[in-house]
Amino acid sequence: MENGSMIHDYILLGLKEMEHLKYFYSVIALVLYLTIIFLCTLIVYVVWAEPSLHEPMYIFICNLVGNVMVGSSTFLPKLAIDLLSGYSTISFFGCLIQSFCIQSFAFVEILTFTIMAYDRYLAVGLPLRYHSLMTNQRALQSLAIVWLVIFIVILVGVILVVRLTLCGKSINNVYCETMSLSKLACVSTFVYDVYGTTWTLFLIISSLVIVIYSYIRTFLVCLKISMEASQKAIHTLVTHIITFSTFMVTVLFVSFRYRLNGGSLSTLTHVLISIGGLTVSITLNPVIYGIRTEALKTKMIHNLKKTFQNQTPSKSK
Repeated sequence: MENGSMIHDYILLGLKEMEHLKYFYSVIALVLYLTIIFLCTLIVYVVWAEPSLHEPMYIFICNLVGNVMVGSSTFLPKLAIDLLSGYSTISFFGCLIQSFCIQSFAFVEILTFTIMAYDRYLAVGLPLRYHSLMTNQRALQSLAIVWLVIFIVILVGVILVVRLTLCGKSINNVYCETMSLSKLACVSTFVYDVYGTTWTLFLIISSLVIVIYSYIRTFLVCLKISMEASQKAIHTLVTHIITFSTFMVTVLFVSFRYRLNGGSLSTLTHVLISIGGLTVSITLNPVIYGIRTEALKTKMIHNLKKTFQNQTPSKSK
């Protein structure tokens, strides 16, 4: 039994589960990471470069994909490097940093989705007042509040874990999270468990209430407006429903797998849930919003064509 402050490195048991196909998994991780970074960077660049996209909706999309870049950078490169090098450990400080970044990513996404749902209701339900109710400045201010709140909430959770006396060094996962660390404690984790469960449930339930309310109100408005406007609004609504519902399901699985199963899951099951949940989370937003948001997709294709044309050497006469 060792105190967490005396343990220099923790063993990520999930990496050992992947050793038999480590080259395959590492290539998949690198390809996925590069693809995500490329798509997210393209989306952010297009929104920044196109004045017609300087609207709250696209600011929120930029926040989503920018957050995805942070989340994927925290996980995928290290996963690929560890698999290739056969290195399956992480320092205590590195573990805390990774825990903070991954958990912040998840809950920033949830709150951003929540704001976007309400934003779409304002745009469809109150079109004449929308530009006064939701300006670019207010969109940025709301995102700043989201980041500040999540920073404080996650930081408190990390501090509570740091204060625990840890009696082991084997983490049943491929990356660090505070819940995995708390399972190594040889003292009561009551305060951490109550804090983590309370704010997680509060955040998720309040977000679901706001999102469902916004969906219902938006749908009711769609029944009253013209067919063309209704189809456009429903298309945006469906895009949001797909991304939000899928993301929420994966977050619930990853967040509550310990609490609902008492830590009885096998290492392989933890690996599948953790990697599957995080992979879905970081790939969903850039792909779906890049494909289903028509104005954004058109500008992205235009910029890609323009880039390739500029790089293609002109034929000599």
